[in-house]
Amino acid sequence: MNTNPKLFGTDGVRGVANREPITSETALKLGRALAYVFRHKSGRHRRILIGKDTRLSGYMLETALESGICSMGVDVWLIGPLPTPGIAFLTRSMRADAGVVISASHNPFQDNGIKFFSREGYKLDDETECRIEKLVFDDAELLSHRAEAHDIGKAARIDDALGRYLVFLKGCVPRTLTFDGLRVVIDCANGAGYKVGPDVLEELGADVIAIANDPDGTNINRDCGAMHLDTLRRRVLEERAHIGIALDGDADRALFIDDKGELFDGDDVMAMLGLKLATEGRLRANTVVASVMSNFGLELALKGGGLRLVRTDVGDPAVAREMRQHSYSLGGEQSGHVIFMEHSTTGDGLITALLVMSCMIERGKPLSDLRVMRRVPQVLENVRVSRRVPLGEMPEVQRVIADAEADLAGKGRLLVRYSGTEMLARVMVEGEDEARIAALARGIGAAIVRSIG
Repeated sequence: MNTNPKLFGTDGVRGVANREPITSETALKLGRALAYVFRHKSGRHRRILIGKDTRLSGYMLETALESGICSMGVDVWLIGPLPTPGIAFLTRSMRADAGVVISASHNPFQDNGIKFFSREGYKLDDETECRIEKLVFDDAELLSHRAEAHDIGKAARIDDALGRYLVFLKGCVPRTLTFDGLRVVIDCANGAGYKVGPDVLEELGADVIAIANDPDGTNINRDCGAMHLDTLRRRVLEERAHIGIALDGDADRALFIDDKGELFDGDDVMAMLGLKLATEGRLRANTVVASVMSNFGLELALKGGGLRLVRTDVGDPAVAREMRQHSYSLGGEQSGHVIFMEHSTTGDGLITALLVMSCMIERGKPLSDLRVMRRVPQVLENVRVSRRVPLGEMPEVQRVIADAEADLAGKGRLLVRYSGTEMLARVMVEGEDEARIAALARGIGAAIVRSIG
């Protein structure tokens, strides 16, 4: 029986820095395993990129990964702090064989994570992750394939990585368009986008006010960024800015504050830009992909424009898989991960910001006037459970859910699922009548309690 702990979660390996699995020892083994999987048999050294965000523990993990990769006869290109989508882009554009990102995204600085990209710039498939995970726990296999002394890999720092990514970002905006006259507040979360975020906006002509752009290794995401919008909202109103942009720690997602101080989230972005791309004939299959957590109002807004919404499981990897499988061009999450396959293989907060601002310039309107989605009231009910019994095996729960769906009659939706991290069943109901949907959520919750509470 396999008693090894599971390393990979829904988005790489993650945990508290300097505690398993986010230790130097495990990072060394992950580097060896990754290099082993991607090592070429012809004798030419493979090349693997390593990038990171601004966490203090990034130095420790970067060095360990570099050592492990080189020990297997694979070269390393060190990128330094750069947004996660920037690493995906460079992996693809520099013809590397894989990319590594050291980041825990929106988590506090004590946490860190390690995730991998394929040479095409996509997150690794489950099969490859499983192979790497097995090798981490198989010392004999890895050590037996260490490189001979003359074949050990080399490491080099890529000094122009930020410049390359900056040029790529500007290429996502039409050459005839500038942001002259736009006043922008950008909250960089003291993270990976602290330099390139303000730079790209300034080079495109915007009047930029940058905040949380002075990382010290421990202040990433601290009271700033996409998880803490109060300071950004205040500065937008104080500066009379046209838009506020909030990145998260690795800048793969963005949320916005409009000129009136209101939140403009990933659902708002997908509704606005989905309809815009469709009118330009650039929305493949007239379809947008979103997770089950996106508001029902997004579905209604797209349907009103003759478009279709396809839903996936929670998480941007699930959204990206669906998009790749069916060649869809736009997808994302309410949280601000938005994927524009025309430009990038993964969510990119800066691309999202550039396209939102481009729409403002092209339409000649403030962001508050470009909101095309009306958010439907949503009620969440968390029910503590003693065990996770499949919902289909609880007749009473199924009956109550069916009655609730009939009550909504296409004018709302519901979702019942178990938490992946806590012993909770989560009930979400959306609809026009807030009192009614609250009663439906309570009814489903009570049925779950009677069955397994």
